[in-house]
Amino acid sequence: MTFLKRAKELVSRMTLEEKISQLRYNAPAIERLGVPAYNWWNECLHGVARQGAATVFPQAIAMAASFNTRLMERVAVAISDEGRAKYNEYKKFGYTDIYQGITFWSPNINIFRDPRWGRGHETYGEDPYLTGRMGVAFIKGLQGNGKYRKTDATIKHFAVHSGPESLRHSFDAKVSEKDMRETYLWAFKYCIDNADPSAVMGAYNRVNGEPCCASDTLLRDILYGEWGFKGYVVSDCGAICDFHEHHKITGSEKESAALAVNSGCQLNCGRAYNWLCDAYSAGLVSEETITAAAEKLFEARFRLGMFDNDCEYDAIPYEVVECDEHRALNRQMAQESMVLLKNNGVLPIRNAKTVAVIGPNADDVSVLLANYNGIPSKYTTLLRGIQQEFDGRVICARGCHIFKDEESPWDEHPLNEAIIAAKKADAVIICTGLNPSMEGEEGDAYNGMYSGDKGDIELPKSQLNLIEKVVAVGKPTVLVNVSGSCVNLEYADANCDAVIQCFYPGAEGGLALADILFGKVSPSGRLPVSFYRSTDDLPDFEDYSMDNRTYKFFKGKCVYDFGHGLTYSDIEEKWLDEKTVELHNKGEYDTAYSVLRYEYVPHKSLCGFKKVYIQAHESITVSFNAYT
Repeated sequence: MTFLKRAKELVSRMTLEEKISQLRYNAPAIERLGVPAYNWWNECLHGVARQGAATVFPQAIAMAASFNTRLMERVAVAISDEGRAKYNEYKKFGYTDIYQGITFWSPNINIFRDPRWGRGHETYGEDPYLTGRMGVAFIKGLQGNGKYRKTDATIKHFAVHSGPESLRHSFDAKVSEKDMRETYLWAFKYCIDNADPSAVMGAYNRVNGEPCCASDTLLRDILYGEWGFKGYVVSDCGAICDFHEHHKITGSEKESAALAVNSGCQLNCGRAYNWLCDAYSAGLVSEETITAAAEKLFEARFRLGMFDNDCEYDAIPYEVVECDEHRALNRQMAQESMVLLKNNGVLPIRNAKTVAVIGPNADDVSVLLANYNGIPSKYTTLLRGIQQEFDGRVICARGCHIFKDEESPWDEHPLNEAIIAAKKADAVIICTGLNPSMEGEEGDAYNGMYSGDKGDIELPKSQLNLIEKVVAVGKPTVLVNVSGSCVNLEYADANCDAVIQCFYPGAEGGLALADILFGKVSPSGRLPVSFYRSTDDLPDFEDYSMDNRTYKFFKGKCVYDFGHGLTYSDIEEKWLDEKTVELHNKGEYDTAYSVLRYEYVPHKSLCGFKKVYIQAHESITVSFNAYT
C-alpha cells in the first residue's frame, strides 16, 4: 500500500476535530488511533539546531562560497545522520517535542538581493543558479534516497522575501513578472524539479497584494499548478495571523485560517488553525479541504517511516553526533568556504617567528556559530586555531569593542595594546567585521531600530580606527573579515597586504583559517555575493526591482565582484569553446579551484560551475553540460 493510501485510511478514522488538530505544527496525540504527538518544527540550516550538541558547519552563505555541490551534499548527509540519530532517541519517550523531529525547515533559498538584509547569511547568495545548485545538493543529502525519507527538507521562504525585517509582517513586495520568474522563483522551481523537497514554507509578506501563505498566484497557480508540486506547504510562524493583524485582508482569526487552508497551506506554525473549527462552523472551509490537508501531512509522516518498524534510518546511532568524521568534514567545508580577496605575496605566512592576532572577532565564539545553530562541544575560535597551528609565538590583543567607541574613562582602552602587539610581531592578523548580533532575523540584532537588518555596509568606526592604527605600524598585515554579508572593504583592499573573507565558519573555523594562513591548504572559495562600496550605490532597500542589483544588473564598480576568489597558485583558464575549458596550474601549489561558466542573456549570468583539484604544474580539461 502506498504512503498516500495509508494516510487516507488513517485520516478516514479521525473526527473533524482530530483532523484539524493535526494541521498544527504542535500536533497532539490521537491515542485511540496510535498516533503519537509530533512537533513539526525543527531547524538544520547548517547543522542540527536548537537540540544541544551537534556538528555546527559553516553558515549557509559560507558553504555557498565553496561552490562545491559534492561537498555540500556530504555535509547535508552528515546533518541528516545527526538529525535521525537524535530523533531515534527522542521518540523513545513516546512523543517528540519542538526541535526533536525530522521535518526540517531548511534550506533558505531566498535571493540575497540587498546587503542590508539581516538574514542574508542564511541564504546561498545573490545568484539564483548558484542558489538552486547548492539547494539541490543540500536537499538530496537531507532526504536520502531510500525506501523512506531520511528527513524532510523545506525550502523557504516562498516567495520574494528578503527584507526589510521590520516590515515583514505587513510588507507588500511589488515585483515584475520578469524579476519574479528569473530571480525570485527560479531556485524554488529548480529545487522542486531536481530534488523533490518535501515541503515549502510560505513567507510573511505579500507579493503584489497577495499574502504569500494564501496566494492564488504563488500557491494554486504556480506551485501546485504549473510546477506540479506534490508536497505540503507550511506557514512561517505567525504568518497566517498577520492576514488580519497586519495585512488587513481578513477580519478575524477564523477568516485567516480558512483563507490559508483553502489556498493550499496545510500546516500552520502559529495559532491560527486553532480557529479552523469556528471557520468550518461558519461555512468558510469544507471538511473535504481539511481532510485533504491532513492526508498530505500523514502521507509525509508515513514516508518518513514514523509508523513502521523497518525504516532503514532507525539504526543510525547517537554516536554519529559530532563524530570525528563529521568534524573532519566540517573543517574541509570551512577551508573551502573562505575567500582570499587580495594577496600581495604575504600569504601564506612562512618565516614569521611571532604573529599578532588582533581584533574583536579573534576569540569570539558567536562568529563561529552564526544563527539557527546547535552547540558544539568542541570548537576553535580564530585565535585558538592560530595558536594551535602556528609554530611560534602568538600575541593577542582585542584592540577595540566590536561596535562601541569606548570613550568613557572607566572603560578598557585596548587600542594601544593592539599597537604594541603589532610592533612586536613579524606579521599581523586583524580579525574584524560583524557578529550575528549585528545582522540577523527580526529581534536578533543589537541595533533594534533595524530589526536585524543593517543600516549600511560600513564597518563600525571603532574597527576602522583600529585597522588604520595597526596598518600604520608598517608590518605585513592580513585582514580577516568575519561577516555573513558584504561590508565595505575598500580601505582594507587599498592598505592591507592580504584580505580574507571568512563569513561565519563553523566550529572548526579557527583551525580552517590557520590551515589557510600558514599554507597547509590553498584557499579556493569564491564570493557568492557582490562586495559593494556603499549602499548609496544601490536602490532603496524596499525596492524589489532587480535593476542595479547583484552582479547581473549592478551599474557601479564593486570592491570585489561576485565570483571573485584567489588561490595560492596561478591558474590559467583557456576556454576552447563555450562548454570546454583547459586549466593550467602554472604555480607551485596544489589547489582546489572552482571554474565558473557564464552566459550573456544579455546580462552576465552564471550558468555552470565545477570544483576540481589541480596539482602544481598540472593541466586538466573541464567540460560542462547544460546547467552543470
